[in-house]
Amino acid sequence: MSGGVTEIVTVDIGGTHARFALAQIAADGAITLDEPETLNTSDHASFQTAWEDFRKRKGGSLPSAVTMAVAGPVKHDLIRFTNNPWIIRPPLIEEKLGCTHFTIVNDFAAVAHAAARAPNEQFLRLAGPEEDLPASGTISVVGPGTGLGVAHFYRDEDGSYRVQATEGGHGDYAPLDSIEDAILARLRKRHNRVSDERVVSGPAIVEIYQTLAALEHRSIDPDLDDRAIWTRGTTNKDSLASAAVDRFCLALGSVAGDIALVQGASGVVIAGGLGYRIRDTLLASGFADRFAAKGRFAGMMANMPVKLIVHPQPGLFGAAAAFAREHSK
Repeated sequence: MSGGVTEIVTVDIGGTHARFALAQIAADGAITLDEPETLNTSDHASFQTAWEDFRKRKGGSLPSAVTMAVAGPVKHDLIRFTNNPWIIRPPLIEEKLGCTHFTIVNDFAAVAHAAARAPNEQFLRLAGPEEDLPASGTISVVGPGTGLGVAHFYRDEDGSYRVQATEGGHGDYAPLDSIEDAILARLRKRHNRVSDERVVSGPAIVEIYQTLAALEHRSIDPDLDDRAIWTRGTTNKDSLASAAVDRFCLALGSVAGDIALVQGASGVVIAGGLGYRIRDTLLASGFADRFAAKGRFAGMMANMPVKLIVHPQPGLFGAAAAFAREHSK
């Protein structure tokens, strides 16, 4: 603590990258992030060696408090990651890192914390009325990326809030037209059960693209990966890839609307790097129409604000917010 300011290290750990930053939490709860450092997880044998690398970059010393957003289930004894070999043992954090205070949250719970704390100017309207997110009630947070993250937070009238991470991305996918029937049929050949994230995630663009090609009897490169399809589809260099991106936007609208109904939301935030990268396409697509297309509830859905969070580091900011909330108690 210095002059009412708490200094912490905030970390966002995924499968490929671990992002580190120093953060300051003011006495009133305001959070300031320093410039982040991005380390490749494959370049470090463990989280501890990555921590030591970051400490070296910061002159050899770090604050004695850390908050982490981790891509996997948060357990009290041992945390394993889905796509990298690191492990974290929370009982050993003080011994290994020299930190006397720590917070660990799921990576998408951290994004929900960021959505709850980010100022209004860090949101872009995607659908619904041109107004701020409601000051109270439930806000759904949906994030297409490697998978499909789903969470929500409930904001009280006094400004306090509570985050709930979920596995909502694993709900059953529901097609709405013949093209989506074809996407589902293709996926069902390999999966007994097709979840939303099989269609609404970054890698899923490959299945959408290949389905559209089959419907048009087109010959395509079967090895074209998701990055190439996204690039072609968002730069209008490939009409089939553009159609696949449009179809993704429709599916995202449908799924986000379903989640809002299930969670009793009064507003929705779309999060994640993928949503930000395709924001212009989302705005010009049928996302908003599909979000609202909920039969008897179409009017209610059309009047629900849907925003895209444009904070540059929601994982780091959200992890710091989670620390502030936990340790202010």
